[in-house]
Amino acid sequence: MDNLEGKIAPHFALQGSDNRVHKLSDYAGKTLVLYFYPRDNTPGCSKEACAFRDLHSRVTDLDAVVLGVSRDSLASHDKFITKFGLPFVLLSDPETEVMRAYGAFGEKSLYGKKVLGTIRSTVVIGPDGRVLKHWPKVSKAETHPHEVVDFLQHLRNC
Repeated sequence: MDNLEGKIAPHFALQGSDNRVHKLSDYAGKTLVLYFYPRDNTPGCSKEACAFRDLHSRVTDLDAVVLGVSRDSLASHDKFITKFGLPFVLLSDPETEVMRAYGAFGEKSLYGKKVLGTIRSTVVIGPDGRVLKHWPKVSKAETHPHEVVDFLQHLRNC
């Protein structure tokens, strides 16, 4: 997948864990962190979500909003949120349409085999709807949220 930096972010409309549909246009004028992850309640995804949870006040202090996206059902998201006390909305993309638009679903290597699946990745979308930063493949789930906060801090300082 091409890097999306500088491009207009692909539109999305997905059901959220707060029982409402979230659209990209809802976040016009805000900085949005959209992170894609493979599955609720798996070790790497739990570490990443908990790191975003622990950094959530810093993210909001930097005038940004975090949304997580996976193929999981809203019921699965509810359990995940409750288990780890997540303070942000998780979106459900069971058809992978939004993940595909953001390059977060496709061929990847799992234990040496090529499989189709969710590619852990993140985009930061600016107030004007353009992608400011794209991590097309996140390898260290537990430390990645710190990179995101560092980027948001850098944006503020510019």
